[in-house]
Amino acid sequence: MKILLVATAFIFSIQHTASAKNIFTDENQVLKLLQDTIIKAGEPRELIDETIEEVIKSKTPPKAEKVQYVNQVTKYGFKNLFKNFSYNSSIPYSSQVNPYAETYMQDYLHSHGNFLQKMKGTSQNYFNLIDNIFAQYGLPKELKYLAVIESNLKPQALSWAGARGPWQFMSYTAKDYGLLVNRFTDERTDYYKSTNAAARYLLALYKDLKDWLLVIAAYNGGPGRVYTAIKKSGSRNFWSLQYYLPTESRNHVKKFIATHYIMETNSGSSGFNYTGLNSTGGSPTTVANLTEGDISSTEVLTISGKYNSAIIGKNLNININEFNRLNPGLDVMLASGNSYDLRLTPDKLDNFVANKYLILNECVQALLNDVNIPTKTIYNRHIFSKSMK
Repeated sequence: MKILLVATAFIFSIQHTASAKNIFTDENQVLKLLQDTIIKAGEPRELIDETIEEVIKSKTPPKAEKVQYVNQVTKYGFKNLFKNFSYNSSIPYSSQVNPYAETYMQDYLHSHGNFLQKMKGTSQNYFNLIDNIFAQYGLPKELKYLAVIESNLKPQALSWAGARGPWQFMSYTAKDYGLLVNRFTDERTDYYKSTNAAARYLLALYKDLKDWLLVIAAYNGGPGRVYTAIKKSGSRNFWSLQYYLPTESRNHVKKFIATHYIMETNSGSSGFNYTGLNSTGGSPTTVANLTEGDISSTEVLTISGKYNSAIIGKNLNININEFNRLNPGLDVMLASGNSYDLRLTPDKLDNFVANKYLILNECVQALLNDVNIPTKTIYNRHIFSKSMK
């Protein structure tokens, strides 16, 4: 909790000492702010590592305050996958997932989507068990899908290399994390014990890599290969170093992302809509379907930055479905670092111009604070003064 308090205080101190016009207009500034405030501010990395190590080595369930501390650190490990660092089921998938991930996993979705969709209906008991155990270690719930791509959740799964159980431990790694493996007993097949061991192993990897996509690659190919990719690429961002990884490890991350997408979205058991991944507000295209009346009654302004369609619509008192009809794909385009031609009626566009820095700041605060972005308009359009124009 101390990390969040320090980060919040630091962010607000910036807001009160600088012009809103100069805050949060560049993605690199946002990422640097996250790194400087959430990960580093007030918390020496040695203390973070020591706390994680204490949880890993605990022979009994870790203390609640330690778990809460670890949870606040590890939740930011998905910063390169999700805008808000974790998946929010109330927001369209494409508006929160890294755009690189969308095309990255399409082939896996087409090959395995139907199988995973069927598994979704039969796996809840396994997922509940894993969720409960991971919560005791402060791990993000998304990590449970690693067991799906490792073993299809089968406790007796055995690989050609000798890895066994739902988490596909090799015998030497299993023993390192407290599992009994001998001629008579193999605790790798015990769901409860092996999931506890997996939680400790994942935390150990995260302590060094500080990014869950890199941890998933390391879980498959070993941390040494990930460190080699980091050295060769000069980056710790998975999307920058992915092609320095072995193909199998890179594909492991692809499988994880695709599995998470299928398991978390509300698709039917048949006729799975793969193109839905690319949709914003229900439209799989970024080309607006406009009438002549739409074109003649609206104006266009090119924008860039961390804007969010739901927050723009809320502040301008525009129905989100109408906003997305005029501006399909806005979230995806802006998240990928591109500019976007925002289309609004003249009065709405004037309101946006007058308040764009306040709107941008609210969008970034939602990103930083991991809040649920509202999908309904709740503000009067005149809440902000046009004197700021």
